[in-house]
Amino acid sequence: MKYKNKLVLTLLVLVNSSVYADVDNGGFETWSNDLPSKWTTIDSGISVTENKNIVKTGLSSAAISVNTHSQSATDFQQLVAVEAGKTYLFSTWVYHTEGNIKTRLYVDGYQGYSNENLINQWQQVSFSYVASENKNIAVGLRFYDTAGFDGTEVVYIDDFQPSITEVPNQDSCASTEIKFSLTTDNYGYETSWIIKDSNSTEIAQGGDLSNDTTYNENLCLVDGEYSFTINDTYGDGICCTYGNGAYGISVSGLSLISGATFTNSETKTFKVGSSTGGGSGGNPGNYYASTTGKSGYVLKTTLHNIIKNHTAKGYSALWTFYESHSLDNYYEKDGSILDMYSEKPSGTESYIYEKVTNQCGNYSAEGGCYNREHSFPKSWFGGKIEPMNSDVHHIFATDGFVNSKRSGYPYGEVGSASFTSTNNSKLGSATASLGYTGTVFEPIDEFKGDLARAYLYMATRYEDIIATWTNESVYGAAILNATNDQVFKPWVITMLLRWHKNDPVSQKEIDRNEAAFDHQGNRNPFVDHPEFVDKIWSN
Repeated sequence: MKYKNKLVLTLLVLVNSSVYADVDNGGFETWSNDLPSKWTTIDSGISVTENKNIVKTGLSSAAISVNTHSQSATDFQQLVAVEAGKTYLFSTWVYHTEGNIKTRLYVDGYQGYSNENLINQWQQVSFSYVASENKNIAVGLRFYDTAGFDGTEVVYIDDFQPSITEVPNQDSCASTEIKFSLTTDNYGYETSWIIKDSNSTEIAQGGDLSNDTTYNENLCLVDGEYSFTINDTYGDGICCTYGNGAYGISVSGLSLISGATFTNSETKTFKVGSSTGGGSGGNPGNYYASTTGKSGYVLKTTLHNIIKNHTAKGYSALWTFYESHSLDNYYEKDGSILDMYSEKPSGTESYIYEKVTNQCGNYSAEGGCYNREHSFPKSWFGGKIEPMNSDVHHIFATDGFVNSKRSGYPYGEVGSASFTSTNNSKLGSATASLGYTGTVFEPIDEFKGDLARAYLYMATRYEDIIATWTNESVYGAAILNATNDQVFKPWVITMLLRWHKNDPVSQKEIDRNEAAFDHQGNRNPFVDHPEFVDKIWSN
């Protein structure tokens, strides 16, 4: 990637120019003889292979197969140099598949554990280390079996990084650090991009790109407004006919702009610094300025007043929204429809839906077509009533047959299943610990947080009328408490907060929230600010 650097831009350097705290091949991108370069498997109880399907950053991760009950035979390490008096934040991302192995971070000794109960999603394990002297320390991982371990299990590891807390002034970003990511399609050479400031001065640009490659860069920009333009010489964008490209710019985890589908060119504006946000990408900016200092139901009402006046585009417009913004650019990255009821985050789907082509339609079994699933069923608010009936923040692309099985039942946690979809979504009797007796539908863990935040959005967006919905449906009455503040019954609140915590906001949600803002003019505040959930409902 080629850059034209100006005085207002420097590449952010997180550590000094010495070799201290340099974790070699922390992204597991370099492999030799089928082993990750610079890493040592010092015990016989694990084996390591390259994986390109379940990846946190870059193109590869390490798939660790744990094949022993003896935890002392599962160490995976390398030596790293540290400097006396400096503080380092060591971290790695962990992806559990079964939940019977937990991962322990090793930094000059054994430190914290991963949560093995969070399966089929990435989680970060970190430890802050203060070096007492100049020396080499061992960093890495150890794996521990738990109850239910059957003798073999795979755990994925990616992005093992240190971050020095004390950054030399000459290498620090005195302004705002921007994270830029670009994944090219099958014809990377057709793609180029440029960032300009408000004076149309070129700040950075890229071209001569490789095919099917992900580029990640940190850029340091002074406060102001910028424009990002991406070009495709063939005129078919970078997704999804010939590959599954995408781009994004973010600050501190907040998406400023993102995209993938365009023709010859697309330009979006964004702001950085104290006014970060705004612009044509549909970013928060001062969107939530009136919430400062508020909490509880006062905060909820303030959010209601911010998001209440969205533009209803109609039920048929959802198909058009799905064509560009309900695509799998996150798991298989094949540009097919991302169906929450069939998507297998760590495996191969039993069927794939092509956008438009496989819209419902008729179906007689799972795999027939994809539909428009009201996660908050329309029978709960009285039927095909706008703006609820077309509010994209709670309506997702899902398999038509599984959608019909879910029907108007509440979401919940299943104890005994009467129906199980191909990705293990379940319909059945609620587990005894849920606090509800009846039939519920349970999505897989990967999407529970998404759906919880959609429900909390509904409780906020329709705060002024939702108390009247209790009598519309017997299943709606099972979850609603006929108030406009808490909205949901205690068992529902407890479950939604648990799902929200265990399945944090993902890039997929961030991108969809941006697209929803462009589509209908309002946002889901619990995607932009997950901390609002606890501020309103935790007490």
